Amino acid sequence: MIAEITGKLIQRKEQSLIIDVGGLFYEVIVALSVIERVDQTLDTDGNIHLITYHYFQLTQSSGVPVLIGFIHEIERDFFLQFITVSGIGPRAAVRALNKPISEIAAAIDQGDLAYLKTLPGIGAQRAKEIVAKLQGKVGRFGLIRDDSSVEKKPIPQAIWQEEALHVLLQLQYKKPEAQNMISKALERKPDIQTAEELLNEIYKQKVSS
Repeated sequence: MIAEITGKLIQRKEQSLIIDVGGLFYEVIVALSVIERVDQTLDTDGNIHLITYHYFQLTQSSGVPVLIGFIHEIERDFFLQFITVSGIGPRAAVRALNKPISEIAAAIDQGDLAYLKTLPGIGAQRAKEIVAKLQGKVGRFGLIRDDSSVEKKPIPQAIWQEEALHVLLQLQYKKPEAQNMISKALERKPDIQTAEELLNEIYKQKVSS
C-alpha cells in the first residue's frame, strides 16, 4: 500500500500529475481543489510531496492500481468519509471535489442540497444521500484552510494548454512551432476548454491549410 509519494513533478494534466520517483513515473489522480494548490508542496527543486490513497480498480479480467493524491492527510480523511456514501466511488469522488473541501464539508453539515448539486456528478438524490450519511460527521473538515488562505490562480486553463503542448512535443514539433499552433487555434476558437478540443482544432487547421 502506497501511503505517500515524493518525487519530481514532471507534468500536470487536467486531473492528474506525473511524478518521477527515482526513474519510475507515477500518475497520481488529483481533484481540481488539489491542483489549484499543488504549488504549495513544491520545493525549490520542483519536488512534490503528496499523501495518497491507493486502491485497485477492478475490471472483468484484471485490476489496475490507482493512486489518488492529497496535500494534507486531513483531506484524505474527508475523501475516505465521502466514498462511504452509496454510489460514490473513488474516481467519482475525485471528480466531485472540485471546490474547497471546507466549503463542501460546511454544505454537508448545513444540509445545503443546492450547493452539493453544483458538484460534478452529484444530482438531487445523491446530494440527499450525502447529507443523510455524513451530516454531523464532517464538521472538523470545515476548519481546513484551503480557500481564503490561498491565492487562487487560473491554473486549470494553463494545465490543459500545457498538456496539449506536451503532446505536440512528443509528435516531434519544435516548441516555438507548437506554441504558435496553440496560439492560433485559441484565436480561431477562444471557447476551447480542454486539451482534446485544442488538439482537434490544431488538426483541423493543419488539414485545411
